[in-house]
Amino acid sequence: MLLPFFTALREARVPVSLKEWLHLMEALDRGVSDRRVDAFYHLSRAVLVKDEKHYDRFDQIFGKVFAGVETVGPGDALSMDVPEEWLRLLSEKYLTDEEKAQIEALGGFDTLIKTLKQRLAEQQKRHQGGNKWIGTGGTSPFGHGGYNPEGVRIGGPGRHGRAVKVWEKREFRNLDDSVELGTRNIKVALRRLRRFARQGAADELDIDGTIDGTARQGWLDIQMRPERRNTVKVLLFLDVGGSMDPHIRQCEELFSAARTEFKHLEFFYFHNCLYEGVWKDNRRRHNERTPTWDLLHRYNGDWRAIFVGDATMSPYEITMPGGSVEHWNEEAGAVWMDRAVKQWPRSVWLNPVAEPYWSYTASVGLIRDQVDSRMYPLTLDGLDRAMRRLAA
Repeated sequence: MLLPFFTALREARVPVSLKEWLHLMEALDRGVSDRRVDAFYHLSRAVLVKDEKHYDRFDQIFGKVFAGVETVGPGDALSMDVPEEWLRLLSEKYLTDEEKAQIEALGGFDTLIKTLKQRLAEQQKRHQGGNKWIGTGGTSPFGHGGYNPEGVRIGGPGRHGRAVKVWEKREFRNLDDSVELGTRNIKVALRRLRRFARQGAADELDIDGTIDGTARQGWLDIQMRPERRNTVKVLLFLDVGGSMDPHIRQCEELFSAARTEFKHLEFFYFHNCLYEGVWKDNRRRHNERTPTWDLLHRYNGDWRAIFVGDATMSPYEITMPGGSVEHWNEEAGAVWMDRAVKQWPRSVWLNPVAEPYWSYTASVGLIRDQVDSRMYPLTLDGLDRAMRRLAA
């Protein structure tokens, strides 16, 4: 139990020395801390982590290694109850690339949904490791913990990012617009998109005008002027949840920078592809949605639209009515994307996935076509190119 923790920290590049590890073992032997996991967490972090910049990586590794464990110690590894999650993972089927290539899809979205309805009516018990019924750890198109090129994930965590639909209620969290770490360079890139004008009340001292007026009049002639503001109006659409979870930090930095750089900014969330509704608060996304039609009528063509997402999804989510992974959409995502691009012709898509990997995912190519190839990587160079394109 403890040795895998040490090796996992080293693999995650948390600089833990063997001497520090031995000090931690000695502290446990002498009873410096009791054997509860939360007490061991504070002890091990104090002994092993020398710089607070490594706290986040330490927390991630600790959470993975000790998930479901209540007590820790050199003598507890064999007597400890095995967490249920570990047993569940043991039942998952791990396939080679050759074996995956031999597993065929059922033959399309309509066939998949029809077959699911049929098997729901026929299935009488739990199944595991098979290739037909709704279960876990197999190659059936229905269930979770296994592999199929096109399937409906029912419960469980996603593993391959290939699910056509997900049958569960998932909770997403809002992006933090107060994040400042690492946003400075992003702000510099966003400043490419600037068009200044003086608007509002005259509440700013006009130094040049005051000097000129004073010189002309022979007495102090204070002159005021409206503040100079960036008049560019931006709509920010942010993909959240699912395969976007690893990119949260990048998106938060972009979101935070955009909130400070653009006076006229409206943001909305979506999942995977634009459909008939978007939302402002992920905690209420099932109950408080804004119809996309309202946005198309409310914001005219002067607004710039920035879509942020990895564009990684089943192609059906873009091309088919009912293809959304979470709900039944009457119109295909491609229809809504086409309407958005026509309404806001100055629009771009920012992709947090590295550009060399785009060609491996069919949906990325489809979304790229939808935005007329105006897809850019979420890097400083990609942001710079995107802002130049929007400013044109």
